[in-house]
Amino acid sequence: MTTTATRRAPLRARLLLTLLALTLLAAACSGTPDDRQYTGQRIVSISPTATEMVFAIGAGDRVVAVDQLSYYPAEAPVTGLDGWNPNIEAIASYDPDLVLMHTSGEVGSSLEALGIEVWAHDAPVAFDDVYVQIERLGAVTGQDAEAAALVADMQARIDQLIAAAPDATGLSYYHELDNTLYTVTSGTFIGQVYSMFGLTNVADPADADGSAWGYPQLSDEYLVDADPDIVLLADTLCCGQDAQTVAARPGWDQLTAVQAGRIVELDDDIASRWGPRLVDFIAAISGVLVSVGAGS
Repeated sequence: MTTTATRRAPLRARLLLTLLALTLLAAACSGTPDDRQYTGQRIVSISPTATEMVFAIGAGDRVVAVDQLSYYPAEAPVTGLDGWNPNIEAIASYDPDLVLMHTSGEVGSSLEALGIEVWAHDAPVAFDDVYVQIERLGAVTGQDAEAAALVADMQARIDQLIAAAPDATGLSYYHELDNTLYTVTSGTFIGQVYSMFGLTNVADPADADGSAWGYPQLSDEYLVDADPDIVLLADTLCCGQDAQTVAARPGWDQLTAVQAGRIVELDDDIASRWGPRLVDFIAAISGVLVSVGAGS
């Protein structure tokens, strides 16, 4: 005899199977919670360094706009956005979920008040700061593994470059940020790159008390007296400086660097951004030291 209980059993089984199928289908379509969190993420970057980083960790396809100076890599969607004087309305017009910028301040607070996530960074003090920034950017974009891989690759390549570079101990240098003679000391991130090679920075005494925060402005007279062995120009693009313009400066024709032909023209961007192309900057300095016969 068929009872009510036995008639209900097939129905109960069919319901359970249906629920199981729906659960499996939902899981297959939606992915993990982390996958869903970053699907369709729209990113705006108004920091050239951050732009280079976000593309290097594989999140470039989510970048919908970058500032006018973020022209690397070539596929970055350059716009008229101004990273130095950010316009909140202009940034918000791109409907971003995440904005990358240098030192957020009031602009960052205003964007967050609009419900937009902000990732801000400062200039690094040491190499570890660079790696931490890349890893943190990986975390907010869901590219943790890619960021970790990039950091590991950078560390390995930099170690190889430093190990293979000639010893430059005893040589002095001047690194020029612009043609008004602003420079860096060894206490800055750029200065630490040179210190890795054993180079001596002629600008260090000019900011001995730290009042210039590692970025003093020198004078022609100061540099002629300091007489650096090597002059490195990080203002070739911004300010049109080269070996000829340097040699034409008052008194500079007496510099050891000028007379020995040790005026080095750097790529401004590579020399001032601390993202993935930091490796290229270190390679460039290593090449300079080889060319001037350091360590021989």
